[in-house]
Amino acid sequence: MATASVAFKSREDHRKQIELEEARKAGLAPAEVDEDGKEINPHIPQYMSSAPWYLNAERPSLKHQRKWKSDPNYTKSWYDRGAKIFQADKYRKGACENCGAMTHDAKSCMERPRRVGAKWTNMHIAPDEKIETFELDYDGKRDRWNGYDASTYARVIERYEARDEARKKYLKEQQLKKLEKSNQNGEEDAASDEDEEEDDLRVDEAKVDESKQMDFAKVEKRVRTTGGGSTGTVRNLRIREDTAKYLLNLEVNSAHYDPKTRSMREDPLPDADPNEKFYGGDNQYRNSGQALEFKELNIHAWEAFDKGQDVHMQAAPSQAELLYKNFKVMKEKLKSQTKDTIVEKYGNAADEDKLPRELLLGQSERQVEYDRAGRIIKGQEAALPRSKYEEDVYINNHTTVWGSWWRDHQWGYKCCKQTIRNSYCTGAAGIEAAEAASDLMKANIARKEAAAEDPTPTEEKKLATWGTDVPDDLVLDDKLLAEALKKEDQRKREEKDERKRKYNVRWNDEVTAEDMEAYRMKRVHHDDPMKDFLN
Repeated sequence: MATASVAFKSREDHRKQIELEEARKAGLAPAEVDEDGKEINPHIPQYMSSAPWYLNAERPSLKHQRKWKSDPNYTKSWYDRGAKIFQADKYRKGACENCGAMTHDAKSCMERPRRVGAKWTNMHIAPDEKIETFELDYDGKRDRWNGYDASTYARVIERYEARDEARKKYLKEQQLKKLEKSNQNGEEDAASDEDEEEDDLRVDEAKVDESKQMDFAKVEKRVRTTGGGSTGTVRNLRIREDTAKYLLNLEVNSAHYDPKTRSMREDPLPDADPNEKFYGGDNQYRNSGQALEFKELNIHAWEAFDKGQDVHMQAAPSQAELLYKNFKVMKEKLKSQTKDTIVEKYGNAADEDKLPRELLLGQSERQVEYDRAGRIIKGQEAALPRSKYEEDVYINNHTTVWGSWWRDHQWGYKCCKQTIRNSYCTGAAGIEAAEAASDLMKANIARKEAAAEDPTPTEEKKLATWGTDVPDDLVLDDKLLAEALKKEDQRKREEKDERKRKYNVRWNDEVTAEDMEAYRMKRVHHDDPMKDFLN
């Protein structure tokens, strides 16, 4: 086993070290011990057991392979739930637009969306939450009980103990009342009631020991879970003497039974005598009694919340129930007021003997026409269907909506006949300008087409030696042209033979028309069929 020492070893020491490692692997020599006194596995490779040089490890150790910077008390640290760090008095820049807290934005705000956010009202600013971060290891991230306070379970135990004490106290009071009643009845009936009292006491004792007898319908069975299954307890609350729901009616088209939820919503025996039936379907309990009242309470809470009331059935059930009671009282009062107003205006038919002639005949000035099927043809305006989108909203100074005009497979505005959605309305002047531009464009297109049909004759230009234009007033001197041709021949010879190039080169920037003509005449054109015979 190689140690952390990096000192130089001789050949003999190196051989002894290898023999010691082989003996440790074979079990003939004791294993090496680290700083903590733990044995190091001799089969660990050297590149894993040897510590880096910058750790300055004096003795062999495997500490550098572990996460030695981790906090051993990671399980004791957890989030401080509900903690607040600062309460602001006014809105701050960059805070949540809904509640005004700086620790989150409006998208991740957990508060109920306000009608007008704290950014604009500058009121009811929510305090900043305490944000913490923990670096947990592999086990800490998967510890489902991390942060759980075991002392909170004492409340559950206290609640159950208080319930048991109240039950025992109630049973003792019932026994005392029965004894007092038996003493009042006299000694004549004492002998006949002894057996009954003993039975009552036995029943009371059975009630006291009810927690021990609650397992009468306890069934041990295999319950499938996400972890692969575990033996769990399933309680069956149905008494075995009763007939099951699905056995009440064995017809194929009878009420549907769902075995997963054990529910049968419809009545399995709809034609049977209701006095003899003990089960009429689950809908019987859903639409009667307190279930119907609870359903109405939920609906009222939803509607009140949609209309801006701060009410929630699950968060504050007492508040929701009180609000519902006040709503029913106000509704009855409003009904009575409406009834009194109608009675004052039209009278009460129960009190008066004769009704007015107008009410009996039901005459009115409105004329309504019907067809043979009884549908209204004339006299009643058809109700236009409302859309969930905004209607009759004019933008950018337009007087009509987008889509009120159609031309050349494009929608637009009818007021200015523009096909750009975000354009500004130009009115009648814009329509005239657009028509003028369209007429001008059509005239230009027609003129171009006419020019393409009748092309104008172009004058032929006299070309120079190799494609350049020759001015009409150009006059060349024959002597100067001959000299220029000689200079051009000499220049080409110098280009072919670099040895004839002089050391001091003189360059003349003044180019005459004769020089240009000589250059054109001597230039070799690649398309010339006689270029190979030149020179």
